Amino acid sequence: MSEPQAVDDFLTHLAKERDVSPNTIIAYRRDLEEFVSFLGQYYGVREWTWQGLDRLAIRGFLAHLTRKKLNKRSIARSLSAVRSFYKYLHRNEQVEANPARGVSTPKQDKYLPGYLDRAQIELLFQSAELRAQEGRFSDVRNAAILELFYSTGMRLSELRGINRMDIDLLSQQVKVRGKGRKERIIPIGDHAQLALRNYESKRDELLRAIGSSGDRTSFFLSSRGKRISVRAIQNAVKGFLDRIGESSGLSTHSLRHTFATHLLDAGADLRAVQELLGHASISTTQIYTHTSIERLKQVYEKAHPRA
Repeated sequence: MSEPQAVDDFLTHLAKERDVSPNTIIAYRRDLEEFVSFLGQYYGVREWTWQGLDRLAIRGFLAHLTRKKLNKRSIARSLSAVRSFYKYLHRNEQVEANPARGVSTPKQDKYLPGYLDRAQIELLFQSAELRAQEGRFSDVRNAAILELFYSTGMRLSELRGINRMDIDLLSQQVKVRGKGRKERIIPIGDHAQLALRNYESKRDELLRAIGSSGDRTSFFLSSRGKRISVRAIQNAVKGFLDRIGESSGLSTHSLRHTFATHLLDAGADLRAVQELLGHASISTTQIYTHTSIERLKQVYEKAHPRA
């Protein structure tokens, strides 16, 4: 078996047997193709095999990614792809050991995610509601998208993947499929429920007008009646964010950060927020406590006479 063929077999295994999400497959393919390309340069004219690789070669790959100025998060993801690939090779007895296990993951830089404050959230939804009142399908849909993002904290891919049967507006909850295809149920707030009901009415009108070619499974649709694209969601949300003062650097994902930050600011339990966000580790959720602490420090420094 050729070395690149082993990568293709691994990716097919992930897609067909492990039911890994398409986005993860794309990321793993990109990382492993970069790894194979590096190994070609690393060994030059010498032949190499997966069995013959050692930790030095993998450390060389990480150094190569560092020279390309990739951030530590991207480098860690690439190392994770190599580890998973070698785990697959070892399980299928194509190599005797996994050399990637002995290579340390780069220590991640801590960062505080961008989020909107309460005043910005009010402006955001005032703008969305005014547009939705005009009754155009896209404006009513975009208002519903904003409300659902802020009400649930779900990821962009999760919102796009929602089907009609996943949303129960009577009991105010939505089922989403997160990373690793894990499902979770998230409650929906009153404002989001109202926006979603308005959108459902417009959605039904659109499907009646389009006829049998419309997508009756997907919840959020384009004006052509097909499942809305990632880019269309990003453009819709960014359009509203750009109307808010001091919105530089904010993105669709900022609504997820805002959801978590506002819950924790109001005293929500960290474990509950972890479950709502679908985080596998509590440490991932803890970044939002740092955001809250930084905000409190700013309030303290502005308000305390002897700060």
